[in-house]
Amino acid sequence: MKRFAYTVLASITIFQWPIANALADEVSVKYPDGYRDWTHVKTMVIQEGHALYEPFGGIHHIYANTKALEGYRTGSFPDGAVITFDLLETFHSDHSITEGSRKVLGVMEKDQRRFKDTGGWGFEGFAAGDPAQRVVGENANAACFQCHTSQESHDYVFSKWRK
Repeated sequence: MKRFAYTVLASITIFQWPIANALADEVSVKYPDGYRDWTHVKTMVIQEGHALYEPFGGIHHIYANTKALEGYRTGSFPDGAVITFDLLETFHSDHSITEGSRKVLGVMEKDQRRFKDTGGWGFEGFAAGDPAQRVVGENANAACFQCHTSQESHDYVFSKWRK
């Protein structure tokens, strides 16, 4: 009888594991492979003295996939739009600012069905750009979206398309 119970329990666990992973994928932002081949939208530097220097000080390169470009042009981002900010350390020398190592890769992914509670956007950060090191997870609302609410009129996106 014990053997039967263990077999049933093992079977349930084995069959539930793919379902649990699928559900986790359903609410998590995917790592944007190949994002450096997307369109570069802008670069900015957050320097010491800026209110967000502690968490976001450094060089930000913003990249957008094709659907995000549509959103930059129209002001309304469609589902499937993905925007990244590649945050790099800065070094100051000889009157120049140069890039250092990657601090984090921030990602916004638009899917109004999956991310209803955060304006239709999913948020994630990957420490050092490593797909295995998620730093936002279930804290997207407090860690990211609360700041982005100030940009509601631009579909929660800070960066603008420069003509």
